[in-house]
Order: sequence, then C-alpha cells, then structure tokens
Amino acid sequence: MTFVHILSIIIMDVRLTAFKRLLDIMDDLREKCPWDHKQTLESLRKLTIEETYELADAIVENDLEELKGEIGDIMLHMVFYSKIASEQGAFDITDALNAICDKLVHRHPHIYGDVKVANEEEVKANWEQLKLKEGKTSVLQGVPKSLPAMVKANRIQEKARGVGFDWDNKEQVWAKVEEELGELKDEVDTKASIDRIEDELGDVLFSVINYARFIDVDPEMALERTNRKFIKRFQFLENEVKKEGKELNNMTLTEMDAIWSEAKKSE
Repeated sequence: MTFVHILSIIIMDVRLTAFKRLLDIMDDLREKCPWDHKQTLESLRKLTIEETYELADAIVENDLEELKGEIGDIMLHMVFYSKIASEQGAFDITDALNAICDKLVHRHPHIYGDVKVANEEEVKANWEQLKLKEGKTSVLQGVPKSLPAMVKANRIQEKARGVGFDWDNKEQVWAKVEEELGELKDEVDTKASIDRIEDELGDVLFSVINYARFIDVDPEMALERTNRKFIKRFQFLENEVKKEGKELNNMTLTEMDAIWSEAKKSE
C-alpha cells in the first residue's frame, strides 16, 4: 500500500468520524434538549433560509473563516431535517446521501458512462434532458417558486439555454435590452397604466439579467456589490455631515453630492 493510499484512508476516516460526531450530537439534542425536541420541518424552514443568507454574506465578503462556520450551520440543518424525517419513518440521512449520489452518477454519464461531451454547455444540456427523462414535464419545473425574482430569472434563462432556447451572442441580447428600454420609455412618456409600465420594466430587468449571463456576470452578485458600495458611501456622507454639525434633511443636494464625491475618492 502506497503512502498516498494510506493518507487517503486517514483523511476518509477523519471525515467519517466528524460526520458521525454530528449525527450523534443531533441524536442527543433531539432527545435531551427541549428546544431541539420541539422543532419540526416547518419551524426549521425559516431558520434554514436565514442561515443560507448568512452563508451568502460570507461568500460575498470572502470571509473564509465565517464561511466555514456557516457551512457547518447548513450541515446541521440538513442533518436535523433527516433526523425528523427518520422519526416519521420517511427516510434517514443515509437515504438522502445515497439519493444524491445516485442522482449525480446518473446525471454525469460523461464521467460514469460512455457519453462524450465537448464543453460545459453540453454537460448542462445533457443534465436537462436527463431530468425530462426522469419524469419532469418541463425544464422549468425545477425552478423553485419562492426564489427571489432576480435569481429566478437567471435560473429560468439558464435552463432554457440547456435545451437550446437562447440568443446566439451578447450583441443580440444588448439590442434586446435597448429595445425594451425604448418600450419602457414610451409607456412612461404616454402615461400608460401602472400595470403596463410594470410589465415593461419587468422586461427591461429580465433582458438585463440575460445580458449579464452572456458576459459571465452574476447579476445578483453585481447588484449586491452595488448595494454595499452605496451603503458605504451613504454612511460616509452621514458621518461627514455629523462632523460638520449639520443634518442631511437641511442640506442641498449639491452639498450632499460634494461629500458623495469625496466618498468615491476615498475608495
């Protein structure tokens, strides 16, 4: 047995030990802790959503130490759901893990079968075709209804692309953005109904998200970076105004804009 094989066995044993420790702790908490014993699938749902956003924050901040903790929190929730399901006789953590392993093997025939793929796009296309063969009635069926609208739009577009329904290049998409902007302006200029304007604004946003996909930019991440940038600059503005003994609501936009420019320079 080579050193590499021995090292692999040691690493695997450490991983299994850590995972078994989490499972054992979960068993203890479910039996002995009043709060943990009280939880249900429904009560955990909102907490899991909160933990997922905290995970996202750690990724945006590139805080790897925080990310480690958030991954642990998410793992705990997955084990918790499986524990509750096992108590109901539905499935346990072993079933869940085997299910995802089986799914990954089945949907990667280019790794575990004899299918040949040339690039990432063919992998995605195969993935969507396999899902349809598994009983899905639509390639969009797997897009969660409760996803935030921007994330949902991106996923819809990616899935449509997986079956070939997409633009050929980013120039076409940009032309669509300009077209939708023009239609939005027309509706606003003619004082159309709010419903009409809302429809056109939605089309603009959808097309911009589409363009972001074509230039390999995550629109959610891009907007979040802008949100954080705005918050940082606005708080700089607030602090500078306080230093001057003034209040924002008593200042002119020109005065505030001058400080805003300082905030941009300070970056």
